Amino acid sequence: MSKQTAYGSPGIFSFIKRAIKGEQQDYTTLNMRKAVLMLAIPMILEMAMESVFAVVDLFFVGHLQNSQHTLQTVALTESVLTIVYSLAIGISMAATAVVARRIGEKNPDGAARAGVQAIWIAVILTAAISISGFIFAADILRLMGAEPETVAIGINYIHIMMAGSLVIMLLFLINGIFRGAGDASMAMKSLWLANICNIILCPLLINGLGPIPAFGLTGAAIATTTGRGIGVCYQLYHLFKGKGIVKIHARHLPLEWPVIKSIVSIASPGTLQFIIGSCSWILLSRLVAETGHSVASAGYQTAIRIVMFFLLPAWGISNAAATLVGQNLGAGQPQRAEEAVIKTAKYNALFMASVCLIFIVFPDPIISVFTNQQDVKEVAVKALRIISSGYVFYGIGMVMTNAFNGAGDTWTPTWINLFGFWLFQVPLAYLLARYFELGPTGVFIAIPVSETLITIIAYILFRRGKWKNVKV
Repeated sequence: MSKQTAYGSPGIFSFIKRAIKGEQQDYTTLNMRKAVLMLAIPMILEMAMESVFAVVDLFFVGHLQNSQHTLQTVALTESVLTIVYSLAIGISMAATAVVARRIGEKNPDGAARAGVQAIWIAVILTAAISISGFIFAADILRLMGAEPETVAIGINYIHIMMAGSLVIMLLFLINGIFRGAGDASMAMKSLWLANICNIILCPLLINGLGPIPAFGLTGAAIATTTGRGIGVCYQLYHLFKGKGIVKIHARHLPLEWPVIKSIVSIASPGTLQFIIGSCSWILLSRLVAETGHSVASAGYQTAIRIVMFFLLPAWGISNAAATLVGQNLGAGQPQRAEEAVIKTAKYNALFMASVCLIFIVFPDPIISVFTNQQDVKEVAVKALRIISSGYVFYGIGMVMTNAFNGAGDTWTPTWINLFGFWLFQVPLAYLLARYFELGPTGVFIAIPVSETLITIIAYILFRRGKWKNVKV
């Protein structure tokens, strides 16, 4: 097959350029390989940018004094914020499913109405979380197993991050609206802008420069929240003033309870499925801190950040499946929706296999970028090798999960997560860490084992095909 035939352009670089630029496409009729790649390329870059947020903070914070405590503060705060991420992903998942279905039905006005109602839901929920998180910040760190010095150092950091939960929520949600419309390029550009701002502000506010004072750990929180806030302003501008498929007008702004009810019915189990996973990660973080103390906790959290750096781009690839499933079901083409999922799973498996090989062979130089403490590095290297051994299964499982979610069938992956994480992963980690006295290593082993089981179950249920009949 020639490049002209495969990509519809003189070459692969021209195709990538078109995908990044963001051309409007009808994903219910486009060649399947082209459709997957046209969506996946900007979605990979979008999620890569999201992962850069955590890695940038980790890099600069890891070189401060008392780095094991500052690293633990950032890591434990992020573990708590995963609840916010879960809500954001759950609502954005519902928005993607409904918007994609309306676009597949050739109803962009209905897609805009659904997007606005999702934003209202997010604002109301996040207000309650931000206030509670700000008030109980120190108690949250203690509950997570943080040492007293970590609490003292990190109180301002967690105050700012919890107060800024709204920008986290909106950044995820509005990008979900863009993805549902097939405008993956706009979602990517939003996170690019937010990350560029964060990368510039982080060293300036953490270390100071000229008249700018050094805020240390607090500066990392200010930089991250500001960067995300700028990204959200960019998103809102393009929703109201842009030229995309989904464009919000004044008539879309009033609350519409039937639409809200529909979104909530999808988002509730969708949010729950990610809260289940997030709470499992929180419990694992606490178990590592209890059995290995601050050094093991810092090493584990460093490894997890690096793992997530590559999991998020893989999640980006899987997001292509959600959009294609939603739009093709809306167009009455369930078989084409299934074909999109299988093809996307193959691409994701190849990507994750290559990353797994890098992590197993070259963990030391990767970890060394983020910490110079030898005892922390040793734990992080071991964690990275063990956890990344299940990468191929992680990649396939993500696609299966997003296929269900893109169809609006958010209950199936919720039940899978409940069994896989709470009834299998957490007990297995506790058994290995405590009963078999493997400590943090037992926790590391439990992660790939449970993720593999989850993927196998998800694939079996996907092949049964009940998701094709879900109405949204």
